[in-house]
Amino acid sequence: MDDGGIRRLVAAKRDRAEPALEDADRAPDRVGEAASEAAGQAAGSAEHAVSATAPRDDAAEHAVPAAAPRDDAAEHAVPAAAPADDAAARERELQLLSELGVDPHDPELDAAIRGLQAGATEELPFGRPGKPLSERSPLRIGFHAALGVMLAAALAYTLVLVAEILVLLVVALFLATGLDPAVESLRRRGLPRSWAVTMVAATFLLGVTGFFVTAVPPLVRQGNALREQAPSYARELRETSDTFRQIDDRLDVVGRLDALNSGDAIIDQGAYRGMLGFARGLLSAVFATLTVLVLTLYFLVSYPGVKRAAYQLVPRSRRARVSLLADEILARIGGYVLGNVATSVVAGIASLAFFGVTGVPYAAALAIFVALTDLIPLVGATIGAIVSIAVAFTVSVPVGIAAIVFFVVYQQFENFVLVPRVMERTVDVSPAVTITAALIGAALFGVVGALLAVPVAAAVQLIGTEVWLPRQENR
Repeated sequence: MDDGGIRRLVAAKRDRAEPALEDADRAPDRVGEAASEAAGQAAGSAEHAVSATAPRDDAAEHAVPAAAPRDDAAEHAVPAAAPADDAAARERELQLLSELGVDPHDPELDAAIRGLQAGATEELPFGRPGKPLSERSPLRIGFHAALGVMLAAALAYTLVLVAEILVLLVVALFLATGLDPAVESLRRRGLPRSWAVTMVAATFLLGVTGFFVTAVPPLVRQGNALREQAPSYARELRETSDTFRQIDDRLDVVGRLDALNSGDAIIDQGAYRGMLGFARGLLSAVFATLTVLVLTLYFLVSYPGVKRAAYQLVPRSRRARVSLLADEILARIGGYVLGNVATSVVAGIASLAFFGVTGVPYAAALAIFVALTDLIPLVGATIGAIVSIAVAFTVSVPVGIAAIVFFVVYQQFENFVLVPRVMERTVDVSPAVTITAALIGAALFGVVGALLAVPVAAAVQLIGTEVWLPRQENR
């Protein structure tokens, strides 16, 4: 069966009122001529009967609308006659197929008919796409709304489950962004990026290892000495303090400390749970630290590729401008990290000088501890100062008082002179914004929020200056 016959059959299916034999009479191909000759040899009565069923018959066309407004019964009879018309059209289709010698149940014929009905071509083998569902359709609006609510709830639940992992990723990416300027500096001097990353990572790891090597052994020795001398300290307090004597009478503090030193202490269930919780927390902290270090190295090695992949998500028309803004934001983050490291190094050097002059033990370990805690905005310097002052009081009371005076004066200098000037030069953020952003970040997300608050404030300030304010001026 050629295209002419199939097209006639499709026309008969699509327009039930138009007889298929008239289409065959008008077709120029061979199958149409054969159908026309068969129709000419048919009986006159059958020819008139077929023609009478055509909707193009003027009498039938004008009879239905003329009778419709006058006769309600005829108006309702038209839908009732539809099944009969369909049956008659189907019978004419079967007659046409039998005249053409085609099996009406042939799968290839059915596929060809459906292809013509769909408007299939070589460019569109599956037919022309239909009209989309109206955007104002209640079904479409309701479905999109329900789907949006479900996706939002699933996303929020997923974020809650992976919140800790996301924090580690953010911290690692933040550190990689801060270390990338050092890598780029070495690369501009002729080193390949892999070697530059290796040198920066080795320096960073050596610094962390040096801290643990210099700080952990003294802390262990001091802890053992405190454990051995704790009973004598407790006895002295019992003799000089009525309050401690009452506490010792109730809790037997001196006896418990003696038992702890002799190894005869009985660990109750509460203390066992506390020790187990401390060990679990320590292992979690070690695992998180190692994870951050490994992720930082991975991000640092593939940092240019990560940036390119992120920029590809932006539409092409805006990609160039967005990439320039993003590069400036990343440069400010790197400047913030380097500036924070610089202030911490200054704090460590100043503390080391003070500890050396006053004779505070383990001066190097304490100086490294002060430098590391100074990396944490707002509260980090206070933590380092408290630990250092406590160690200074073990030397003598005047040395402890001198340590208090030193850290109070230095923190005022750092908070109001050193940090604002460094941040204004590296991040281009005003001192008021720096302090406010750090307070807000610490209140919302703790230590991580305090670390990220200043670069986020710098990014918001840049976007507001370059994007939002120009739009306001053009309105």
